[in-house]
Amino acid sequence: MKLLVISDEADPGLWDYFSRDKLAGVDAIISCGDLPADYLSFLVTMGNIPVFYVHGNHDSSYDKKPPEGCDCIDGAVVDFKGYHILGLGGCSRYNAGQHQYTEREMRRRIIKVGAALRHGGVDILVTHAPAQGLGDIDDVCHRGFACFRELLDKYRPLYHCYGHVHLQYVPTQPRLRQYGDTTVVNASGKYLIELPDRPGEPKKWWRRWDGILHHG
Repeated sequence: MKLLVISDEADPGLWDYFSRDKLAGVDAIISCGDLPADYLSFLVTMGNIPVFYVHGNHDSSYDKKPPEGCDCIDGAVVDFKGYHILGLGGCSRYNAGQHQYTEREMRRRIIKVGAALRHGGVDILVTHAPAQGLGDIDDVCHRGFACFRELLDKYRPLYHCYGHVHLQYVPTQPRLRQYGDTTVVNASGKYLIELPDRPGEPKKWWRRWDGILHHG
């Protein structure tokens, strides 16, 4: 299974110079936030594959014009082809804007999906902000969440994909880092993840943790 994770910067090759072969073999696209709604709508239409997203701190426009045809997984767990994906958008609170949270508020969001996590754990953690000490920057806006790091310690997902901290902010920072059993990915721009197919899973179905079945 191939997942294309994207964040923060629309890739010209996937928008201005799009061709279908650029998404050949990709099973789904996951946005880690701060991308134009029109960009996500374009990708789901032209790629004809599921596009999942969480909110970034600059995605308040989604309230009036959400990405058409895409599925918000912010604050939810979905089962896609046998892999459990948890979405938690937003960043550390730095003003009165939307999709910003204190550490305590983000912990409450995690508690709300606790039943789903206890039922099947999480294979892929999708966030906008990084975990504390794993790709964050020491300023109020770009500070990572300690509760994300605790999620990694407890559930040991295969991947943690995040955005918010553009790669050019700190040129020396790596796109990939390893934290225990988890590969941590800065999804700024785009990055392709490959996972083994899990046997017996329908090819084009995904399921929210509340049991509603959706056709991709």
